[in-house]
Amino acid sequence: MEHRLVHAVEEALEWDGPAPLGTEFARGSICDPEVVTRLLTPQRLLDMVMRRSVSNPQFRFFKGGEEMHPDAYLNRQVTPRGQAVPMADMRRIGKHLRDGATLVLDQSNVFDCTMEVACRALQWWSREHVQANIYLTTNDASGFDLHWDDHDVVIVQLAGEKQWEVRGSSRPVPMYRDAERNNSPSEDIVWTGTLKTGDVMHIPRGYWHAATRAGIGSGHSTHVTFGFAKRTAVSWLAWLADWSRQEEIFRHDLDRWGSPDQQQDQQRRLTAAATRLIDTRDPAVFLRHREEEAPPGRHVPFLDIFGPLEAAVCVTDFPPKVTEGGKTVVVEAAGKKLTFAAKALPGLQALLSGHPVRLDETTHSMAAELKDLAKILVREELCASLTPELSSGYTGLVTNAGS
Repeated sequence: MEHRLVHAVEEALEWDGPAPLGTEFARGSICDPEVVTRLLTPQRLLDMVMRRSVSNPQFRFFKGGEEMHPDAYLNRQVTPRGQAVPMADMRRIGKHLRDGATLVLDQSNVFDCTMEVACRALQWWSREHVQANIYLTTNDASGFDLHWDDHDVVIVQLAGEKQWEVRGSSRPVPMYRDAERNNSPSEDIVWTGTLKTGDVMHIPRGYWHAATRAGIGSGHSTHVTFGFAKRTAVSWLAWLADWSRQEEIFRHDLDRWGSPDQQQDQQRRLTAAATRLIDTRDPAVFLRHREEEAPPGRHVPFLDIFGPLEAAVCVTDFPPKVTEGGKTVVVEAAGKKLTFAAKALPGLQALLSGHPVRLDETTHSMAAELKDLAKILVREELCASLTPELSSGYTGLVTNAGS
């Protein structure tokens, strides 16, 4: 998938691909301002919040560095049947923002098609799961104190400006579930300064950082934090533990009451079996399986009772694996393995490219075949019907697949 945001981030950070992700701090600016405004504006963020049922902790407010009680910005609208639905109280939200506050919306990609497509493009690029959290800070509101994240982040300043301080890590590659706590900030200041509209910053996992508008005066800041949940060797070992259940030796009880010789014999046999397990399922196999077995994401189901399939787009978390094999083509994605005739390859390449495909705009010679392929891929949930709303997430950022 060719997405303008991915190209803009690579250019801003002087990266040639995703390999530098998580290695070191980086900062730059997006040269094309249209990409930034197309992603999200403060007004679109508030409109998004207003029109959906949002709740804490996904939707939060902070004032004076303290998190506000949800009752200060949410109310419950009662339906005629007496059901209470949490909704944003836009009048109180407006007052908080005028006074100076920070609004946080986690996983905005669940609510907004543009963010959904941006996260999918970043996932195809990085081969890691990505989510987009939005932060809107107004006037002199302070931000979060120094803290670290258990994932790598790429921050895009969408509007306004905000002051940042970034420090190095105090514990190498800390984790959310770790062997020891990581509460002491590093004294190594990597960068301090102000992010302005269009600026991009990459902060690796474990780097301490803080952001604020305190002392700046009137104005606002909106930025999106793309979080990359990269897999670690711990993830691989946890995956191996699941596979170990297939081997009978690992399902037996550990010998607590046997003689020392019996216990040592069990240990030798377990060590040999674990070694075989590691040799047959190395980290590369784990990463490949993770991509191929990622379940289908959320999408609008296609129902032919509403009309024919007119357009489709691939919605898998990661790029499908397409393997040519003489007379057949095998597609692996979303936990499925599909086999097609070799002549289907051009159509599969278009439909699985990550770019929208208008089935009514294809050339006459392959139109019927492409429509049949699209129906199969939509039924198997590798592709989804391109609704007008989903299409809007691609407009201006991802071009249609060529005929």
